[in-house]
Amino acid sequence: MAALHRPAESRNRSRGRAGVTLLGAFLIGALAAGSLFTAAAAQAQTKIRVGKAQAQTFAFIPADVGAQTGLFKQRGLDVEISSFAGDARLLQALAADGLDIALGGGPTLAFAAKGAPMLAVAALADAPGTIMVVVRRDGPVKTEDDLEGRTLSVSTAGSLTYWLAQQLSRSHGWGPDGIKIVTLGSSAAQAAALKTNQIDGIVTESSTVFRLEQDGIGRILVRFGDRIKDFHVHVIYASRKLIDSNPQAVRAFLAGWFDSVAYMRDHKEQTIDIAARVSDMPKSIATRNYEELMPIFNPTGRFNPKALDALSRSFVELGLFADAPDMSKLYTEAYLPK
Repeated sequence: MAALHRPAESRNRSRGRAGVTLLGAFLIGALAAGSLFTAAAAQAQTKIRVGKAQAQTFAFIPADVGAQTGLFKQRGLDVEISSFAGDARLLQALAADGLDIALGGGPTLAFAAKGAPMLAVAALADAPGTIMVVVRRDGPVKTEDDLEGRTLSVSTAGSLTYWLAQQLSRSHGWGPDGIKIVTLGSSAAQAAALKTNQIDGIVTESSTVFRLEQDGIGRILVRFGDRIKDFHVHVIYASRKLIDSNPQAVRAFLAGWFDSVAYMRDHKEQTIDIAARVSDMPKSIATRNYEELMPIFNPTGRFNPKALDALSRSFVELGLFADAPDMSKLYTEAYLPK
């Protein structure tokens, strides 16, 4: 009976302990629910493996911007980025099922015609403003006419830089072989060869060119963006496996890509910081890239018929085909944002 007549103070302490117990249970439940929600959100992220043909190429920086600012995560994607020493190695990784998305050169489209398990899904950049010829400042090449019989390096055979070197030779009436072309892989390897006088110049992306110029070693001889207008210098490719198994992921990646390009236009300093960090370049080079190259991005991702014609001719000129292939089978606009 004593238990039925506890003092009010004792009853209040009991109620207090019960309240604390209930509150603790509530908090534990809420934390558990939050953890489950976080885990579910993490599981909902689709992993996408993205490859860049060259680490330093500014045209590929939107992939890094989207990954580091969370723009791809907002589209439900967990993006993993790798870099390669040229388009050939990029395609090897894609063919071996090591990549889902490849960011490469326009002429790389020829490999889709040859059976590479991929499809072009967006025109990334148009006129080849990212690609230039840089020669030694104190070297024997003073004008373009001095290039006849000289040696230029490119990344890989059949690549965008290879074709542009051939085009430069043709434009002077020397045919495709009037300039000796050697393949040296990464931009770093090519820059080292120029510094040691093993080659006369490099056909490469702007970051390497600007750095050689800033260091007093190189001088810009040719800007291909001033010469070729109807073109797709860089293209986004998706593996056939990803297209067949998860077409929504392709759509989400392209939507995140255009989100990232828009972010870059509105956030100059943040973009420059990301570009300098991921490309391991001085901020001055990243700034120059930003200021000179932001206009190159294709705003819609849609393919230009004249640019596709130019690419088809490049396939023949590279000796990849006797006749131009049917370009309509090599690309699609079905996954672009509406």
